Amino acid sequence: MTLNSADSAFVARLADQLPEGVLRPADPRYLEEPRGRYQGQAGLLAVPHSTEEVATLVRAAHEARVPVVPYGGGTGLVGGQVMPEGPAPLLLSLEKMTAIRGVYPAENVLIAEAGAILADVQAAATEAGRLFPLSLAAEGSARIGGNLATNAGGVNVLRYGNARDLCLGLEAVLPNGDIWHGLSRLRKDNTGYDLRNLLVGSEGSLGVITAASLKLSPIPAAQGTAVFVVPSPQAAIALLSLARDQLGEGISAFELMHRQGLAFLAETMPQVRQPFAEAPEWCVLIELGLARGLDPEEALADLFEAALEADLAQDGVIAQSAAQREALWTVRETIPEANRLIGAISSHDISVPISEIPDFITRGGEAIARLGVGDMRINCFGHLGDGNLHYNVFPAAGKTRKEYEHLREDVKRTVHDLVADFDGSMSAEHGIGRMKTGDLERYGDPVKLAAMRAIKDALDPHGIMNPGAVLRQGT
Repeated sequence: MTLNSADSAFVARLADQLPEGVLRPADPRYLEEPRGRYQGQAGLLAVPHSTEEVATLVRAAHEARVPVVPYGGGTGLVGGQVMPEGPAPLLLSLEKMTAIRGVYPAENVLIAEAGAILADVQAAATEAGRLFPLSLAAEGSARIGGNLATNAGGVNVLRYGNARDLCLGLEAVLPNGDIWHGLSRLRKDNTGYDLRNLLVGSEGSLGVITAASLKLSPIPAAQGTAVFVVPSPQAAIALLSLARDQLGEGISAFELMHRQGLAFLAETMPQVRQPFAEAPEWCVLIELGLARGLDPEEALADLFEAALEADLAQDGVIAQSAAQREALWTVRETIPEANRLIGAISSHDISVPISEIPDFITRGGEAIARLGVGDMRINCFGHLGDGNLHYNVFPAAGKTRKEYEHLREDVKRTVHDLVADFDGSMSAEHGIGRMKTGDLERYGDPVKLAAMRAIKDALDPHGIMNPGAVLRQGT
């Protein structure tokens, strides 16, 4: 199918349909992505203020066969927010649509427009005495529409689920410009196909999310945080099982950290205070959220004592104040920034069955070593509680990733082939974007891919919505 650029003629047709200021040239910052792998392009930037204006834009693009690239906070890590090739697209930013349309504390529901920054959604929930538990490193700039479009994960998935699990309903503009009014606050609505779950995770390839009805939770009455040194990933998994036995659903997060990540942090951000004078080989960060009347520090101390007796822990630090809790979380949350400063040869957002993680880590190191360059460094860390690891491969000390660029595809293929061997996923929480379309074709189930293509063709017959993201154009 042939698409056309968002050229001056397209702009002229739109100009009298929209208020002044909605259409503008694309600032260079909209054409970049965090990992620097892609450079985007745009014939036009649009910053609508309402769902009706979004519909006007998409309808015009549908009629003119102009590609549309929805843009949230620009924090995506797989290139879904930039279109480097093809006709210059209409870049559609939801940054002016930031309203919190309603908060219903008794229902544990909040309705937000898609351009609302995640941290602002969290704050609005807190102001109402509730918790919106989606939490990730980019929450100060990521927007809720993008979080839903990519089905974002983060550190609290163990207890509260992914973005998909936190969404009750959506308002969205479909590829022909029609508005779907699906902002349901219901927990039960068994009336046919679930368009909400179709659009969540579709990365803008099936429509533009303009608002969402979000699920809130009670704020835990007491919170506790600890870092335990564990002898191995196998011990970490046994510790997770022990913690669940003792604390049930009180565990909000269970994060695995490796010595290499702590070393990168010490090298690039020495101002970040680490919990141990000498970085351990493996440690886990545990977050508890307990009901009123329960003492999280006491619960963590009891867990540590039981872990010591079972040889599942060797040392530990239990936060005694909110400031100490924040300091422990700062270590975990700044590891990705330290990774970026070091510069990875290849980064991998993968998941495997939790019980298989130790074997995967061992075999992964062996497979990387077999590539013939024994000095590459691996930082394996992430959300152990839900099986999602960030398995990133870095240059040797004193070298740069440019010196290993010829190995990048080999490293990625090696890791993803191993993930497939473990019946895992090569995209746990970051999505497919443009970076992983080839991986989806290589590792995806052919029947699923055919069904995805049929859905795309049915909803977006002209192929204007974020072309090249998730599915290759014309494939």
